[in-house]
Amino acid sequence: MATVQLKDLNKVYDNGFHAVKDANIDIKDREFVVLVGPSGCGKTTTLRMVAGLEDISSGDLMIDDRKVNDIPPKDRDIAMVFQNYALYPHMTVYDNMAFGLKIRKFEKSDIQARVNEAARILDIEALLDRKPKQLSGGQRQRVAVGRAIVRHPKVFLFDEPLSNLDAKLRVQMRAEISSLHNRLQATMIYVTHDQVEAMTMGDKIVVMKDGIIMQIGDPLTLYNFPVNRFVAGFIGSPPMNFMTMKITEEGGKIYCDEGNFKMQLTDDVAEVGKRYIGKEVVFGVRPEDLEYNDSAADGMCITTTVEVVEPLGAEIHMYVSTGKHQIVVRVPPTVLLSVGAKARFIPDMKKVILFDLETEQALNVDLK
Repeated sequence: MATVQLKDLNKVYDNGFHAVKDANIDIKDREFVVLVGPSGCGKTTTLRMVAGLEDISSGDLMIDDRKVNDIPPKDRDIAMVFQNYALYPHMTVYDNMAFGLKIRKFEKSDIQARVNEAARILDIEALLDRKPKQLSGGQRQRVAVGRAIVRHPKVFLFDEPLSNLDAKLRVQMRAEISSLHNRLQATMIYVTHDQVEAMTMGDKIVVMKDGIIMQIGDPLTLYNFPVNRFVAGFIGSPPMNFMTMKITEEGGKIYCDEGNFKMQLTDDVAEVGKRYIGKEVVFGVRPEDLEYNDSAADGMCITTTVEVVEPLGAEIHMYVSTGKHQIVVRVPPTVLLSVGAKARFIPDMKKVILFDLETEQALNVDLK
């Protein structure tokens, strides 16, 4: 397959809009890399520059150590799967999958072998004589993927391929694409706005915002060690809770004071807090790192009032108010609280992250 390198890649449109800013990504051979971020963050533009569908304003794009900035898309040895499938409605499934090979003058026997192989891999052998209008959304997506597979490209590109499918089918298809990656051992670059897709599929995730790469890492690194507030809030479902608090010192102990409650900081978190005494920081804690304990002492817990209860079977999501902030907690189904009840939660201080109020950078995350 292939390695892909983006070196200080920029995209500036004629109207001056700077869509992608100094993107640096190193994609290894056979790696599954996911570009994720909100709409308009530049992830699809980045993918289209790799595909050759967007001109590169500055920087270098390397495929297998070969600079391809000015190489036409057809000569880059890549295959792209689009969000809207882009199937020819008048052609059969077989002809849709074979079309790219036919225009490249492949032998008929070779075309047939490649199409049949791809159809077998994707379990669409029974659909080869059908037209796209006779297929479900999931089947059309398999055909679009099959059209890419028959090319035997160096790099597969996916542009939000599951966004048009219903929730259940999306779960099934993302598992199938992950399985496909394992079977083909191919280099794949996948764009999505869905952080669950990113977390479950990617070997490496690139989080983008406003054309800038916020952080690159494997799913658990991004989840446990986000470098800033944006990554912490974007990765995770439900997202991380954020509360603005003031760092205070009393009797040699360091506290985070929210106004309605305060908590003593421990260990490494307190060491960071000492540099911010008298200043406000953002206190971040994930919903699953808040333990319900109604006998917890003041100074050790977050005091709240329950506002919304969402039973989900294996767990319960509770939206609770501190008076200044609304946060969400994830508790086991044995915790039965009704709306209006008072509840105390002890945060796992080893997993709490403090963020600078102005820069939004994580203060106690060390990736070294």
